[in-house]
Amino acid sequence: MREVLERHGLEARKSFGQNFLVDQAALRAIVAAAEVAPGDPVLEVGPGLGVLTAALLAAGAMVTSVELDARLLPHLREEFADELAVAGPGGLTLVHGDAMTFDLGRMPARAKLVANLPYNVATPVVARALESGRFSRLVFLVQREVAERLAAAPGSSAYGALSLLVSHFGRARVVRTVPPGAFLPPPKVTSAVVRIDTDPAATPDPELFRLVHQAFAHRRKTLVKNLVLAGHERGVAEAALAGLGLQPLVRAEALDLATLRALADRLAGSAPPV
Repeated sequence: MREVLERHGLEARKSFGQNFLVDQAALRAIVAAAEVAPGDPVLEVGPGLGVLTAALLAAGAMVTSVELDARLLPHLREEFADELAVAGPGGLTLVHGDAMTFDLGRMPARAKLVANLPYNVATPVVARALESGRFSRLVFLVQREVAERLAAAPGSSAYGALSLLVSHFGRARVVRTVPPGAFLPPPKVTSAVVRIDTDPAATPDPELFRLVHQAFAHRRKTLVKNLVLAGHERGVAEAALAGLGLQPLVRAEALDLATLRALADRLAGSAPPV
């Protein structure tokens, strides 16, 4: 990896959130968790120097790699010249672009997202991928604290709006942690591999998402206080909670997705303007 960087006059840039994966065990864990089969369409965000790209291609995937850093494109085109000429299994499509604006509709239905995500855009990339409904499975590397929030259960300190967004669209679990030394350059934090299996029937629910963000706006406040701050009448909020058998001092982190969905339904007729 160092030789490649030196040959092309490259270095990792913080502005792109770049930490290149060099640990083979972590690489194998990502590919194994994704359960990539020959012919599977896979979206890779931020291929970097192509280590994960090569592993996905070796598994027979049809890979679409989206890379924002134009400096890396000459190396990727050189490294994968043969694969770029293949249209079917084991073929690669290299896109110079931003994962936050890339048209996810270009991916076949029930594709997979497999990536070493840049830390600075990991959360919005995952949220956008889930909301698109295009992916059957997402497997990616992120900062461990983010991974814990993605997979957190009600009542835990990591549980919040991000946990609920994920649970609305599917099931998340942390596959394994990855130490800083697995990357070049080493980040200052521990990372983790996360797998999310999505529900094909799940669709975006704006009313639910609005309530979730309102409910977790101030974690130290009760759910009723957060709802009042968001514009709901106190009496309406208290009545909605009572109708679900909830105590008036309950906090949002104590409630699971089903309860918050039921609360959103009760408040829908009296929700404040957006």
